[in-house]
Amino acid sequence: MTSTGEGKATNGPFPFHGAPAQPVGAPAGSPEPSDGTAGERLGYRGPTACAAAGITYRQLDYWARTGLVEPSVRAACGSGTQRLYSFRDVVVLKIVKRLLDTGVSLQNIRTAVQHLRSRELCDLTQMTLMSDGATVYECTSPDEVVDLLQGGQGVFGIAVGVVWRDVEGALSQLHAERLDTGETLVREHPGDELARRRNRAG
Repeated sequence: MTSTGEGKATNGPFPFHGAPAQPVGAPAGSPEPSDGTAGERLGYRGPTACAAAGITYRQLDYWARTGLVEPSVRAACGSGTQRLYSFRDVVVLKIVKRLLDTGVSLQNIRTAVQHLRSRELCDLTQMTLMSDGATVYECTSPDEVVDLLQGGQGVFGIAVGVVWRDVEGALSQLHAERLDTGETLVREHPGDELARRRNRAG
C-alpha cells in the first residue's frame, strides 16, 4: 500500500507489499489499449479531453495553468496553438475530477498526480486509489484494499483500470490527432447518426 498524502506512509514515501492484483477492467497480460485507439501515438485537443474526462474547459485550463495536470504532448504556447493531451493525461484528468468531487484536498491530489505520472503506463490498470478524504492511498492487491477498509481509513476507491476503460471507450468516439503526421482522425459519434436519422424522419 502506498500513501500519497502527508505523514501516513510507514516505510518511506512509497512502501509496497503484497502481490499485484490482476488489472481491473483489462485482460491479464494486455495492459495496453487493445486496438491502439487510446495509445500514446494519438493526441487529444482540449475539448476532446474535457468530454472524455467529464470536466469543463475552465477546469482543464485552470489545471494546466497551475501545473496540476499539464498536457504532456503539446502545451499551448502563443496564439493559435492548442494543447494536446495524451491518453494517460485524460485518465489522470478523470481521476482528479473524481478526487475533487469526494473532497480530497488539492495538495493531496497534486501529490497523487505526481505519483500517477511516475508509474509505468502498464502499471495503472493494476492500481486502486483509496482515500479517507484526507490522504490518498495506492493499493495494488485485494488484500491491501481489505486491510485499509478494516482499518476504518478507506471511504471510497477508484479502480484506475475501470477509469482507463471508460476513457478508452469515450475517446474511441471522439476526434484525435496523429502525433507522427498531425492528421486529424474524425470519428462518427453514435449520437450524430441518431440525430441525422431523426432529421430525415422529420
